[in-house]
Amino acid sequence: MSFTKNDVKEALQTITLAGDGKNMVESGAVRNIMTFANEVVVDLTLTTPAMHIKKRAEADVIKAIKEKVSEDAKITVNIKIDAPKNPNEIKGKPMPGISNIIAVASGKGGVGKSTVTANLAVTLAKMGFKVGILDADIYGPSVPIMFDVEFERPLAVNVDGKSKMKPVESYGVNVLSIGFFTKPDQAVIWRGPMAAKALNQMIFDAAWGDLDFLLLDLPPGTGDIHLSIMQSLPITGAVVVSTPQHVALADAKKGVAMFQQENINVPVLGIVENMAYFTPEELPENKYYIFGKEGAKNLAEDLAIPFLGELPLVQSIREAGDVGRPAALQMGTPLEEAFDELTKNIVQEVVNRNDELPPTEAIKITTMAGCSAVKK
Repeated sequence: MSFTKNDVKEALQTITLAGDGKNMVESGAVRNIMTFANEVVVDLTLTTPAMHIKKRAEADVIKAIKEKVSEDAKITVNIKIDAPKNPNEIKGKPMPGISNIIAVASGKGGVGKSTVTANLAVTLAKMGFKVGILDADIYGPSVPIMFDVEFERPLAVNVDGKSKMKPVESYGVNVLSIGFFTKPDQAVIWRGPMAAKALNQMIFDAAWGDLDFLLLDLPPGTGDIHLSIMQSLPITGAVVVSTPQHVALADAKKGVAMFQQENINVPVLGIVENMAYFTPEELPENKYYIFGKEGAKNLAEDLAIPFLGELPLVQSIREAGDVGRPAALQMGTPLEEAFDELTKNIVQEVVNRNDELPPTEAIKITTMAGCSAVKK
């Protein structure tokens, strides 16, 4: 079957470029089309270096030409990256010895963000990485309970002539939380500046040592604490946790938008779908989608960010967190496999991010007329 360059162009006009909203031709991504008998060469220029975006673009081009032009066509897709120049350098107060700082966030409470953070940490530790957790959920710290260290207290150590807090270690993970400094029944009633000061002390007055990963368990939502953290630290990337429920997804979308805001610009490593389905112990082959099916997966696709994996709604995950032994430590179980797969995906996205993007800078925040303006 013979075809023309215009036939190919019309086929490419049916493809929406991920994260753009325009078709591939209209957006200017298609730079050149060449046809030779039954061969097609398409030259694309994308503005993002993300590997999953490149693979999706290539797959979409091949599929569109096969379906709308010729099933027998031999197709070559050449992709060039023309990403905007980003002169960002790490500013603020870098943390010596810490390779990657990962923020774990959620748009709303109750979606299992802290549970995911705890299990991600112990899985990274099992893989041989040096890991720390900063429980930045000032008003609802839960990490000490999940690591069975709620009655522990950080010790003071001398580092280069300065007194520093030594994080509490549990299951190979170094942990610091405001929960170590308050009574279990004591509410933390602090305004933003006081909370920010406490966070800065736990960040910079702590002897974290050398870490491959420092995980930040952020409070739900988007607000003061999040800005304070991003002002203080150059965050490598963010992981957003959501359930498949529509209400949770709406808030998760806002969480992603916060990190992607032009003047914040923290790479989003992807979305985790927690409580994806329920499987009764007596019916291990059955899956019941209580909160909806694949909502977070579909949101990740719509936002053109990676989908990192799904976690089931299982009673033992809750029980494990309540007794201070994260479920990922249950060797040889489906839960361990699920957290292993999730963690591997996150590590791969961190590798991709570090290979393809410059370091993130800590943002600068100025306050004008009672409202916060975020700028470089």
